[in-house]
Amino acid sequence: MSQGPFKTIGIGVTFSPNLKANINEAARLSSMLNAKLVLIHVGEKSKDKENQFYNILEPFIKKNLDVQIVFQSGNPVEVILSTSEERQIDLLILGALQRENFLKYYVGSIARKITRQAKCSILLLIKPSIERVPCEHIVVNGLKDPKTKQTIASAFYVANALKAGKVTIVEEITQDELAIKVEDDKSLRMSTIVKERIKLRENARVKVIIENIPENHTKDIVIKSQPIFGKKGYSIGHYAQIARADLLVMNSPSKMTFWDRLFPHDIEHILTELPTDVLIIQ
Repeated sequence: MSQGPFKTIGIGVTFSPNLKANINEAARLSSMLNAKLVLIHVGEKSKDKENQFYNILEPFIKKNLDVQIVFQSGNPVEVILSTSEERQIDLLILGALQRENFLKYYVGSIARKITRQAKCSILLLIKPSIERVPCEHIVVNGLKDPKTKQTIASAFYVANALKAGKVTIVEEITQDELAIKVEDDKSLRMSTIVKERIKLRENARVKVIIENIPENHTKDIVIKSQPIFGKKGYSIGHYAQIARADLLVMNSPSKMTFWDRLFPHDIEHILTELPTDVLIIQ
């Protein structure tokens, strides 16, 4: 993986109560990752709007942050997706108000559509702050998947840049893998043995991935491997919530079938009820 996977960061901005917090979060992250920032506003350009954006960005521009502002009218999903491709955005930030009714609407109709179609990584912010809140604990999926190696590597890259002290890699294991029906003490003992074997196998697989990540991205970080049994997506979201993680890092969703859209799974569980800020790696 390259030293800087996120060279250009984009954020969709609207004139909501969280405007200043969202822009501050995006500008801070861009500075910490040494990336260019692109603000995307769905609407007509005006001097007043432009001035409002630059007033918020001024402290960061003084510190040499490279910023561009794009104004374009149209459908929000289409504008954000097309601009992301045109500007070669590597990481797209989507901010959501924490008011429950708006959050559900936003996640359901905007972020979910963009997440399904975007060709870049996505950061969903549910707790934007004007002043920086330290990122101390990052949880990342460690499931067996071709995308996982890149996702874990990206999680450590971000953890190092944000100076997070702890990264927990969660390996979600479905009950189907046990293939043992617990009916008595003997089957319970067998189930326990199989669980321990699976945990050892998963921990060994994740250990190999970590060993191939640049040492400067893992040093000074407490690394924990946590196998959990349960439904994929739901289990890691619940874990991130009870572990009070500051950021949850996930693989991007695979191509979805008609049935996948009817019955939520994996990332769909996360989008339905965001446990914390979520970074989805493409």
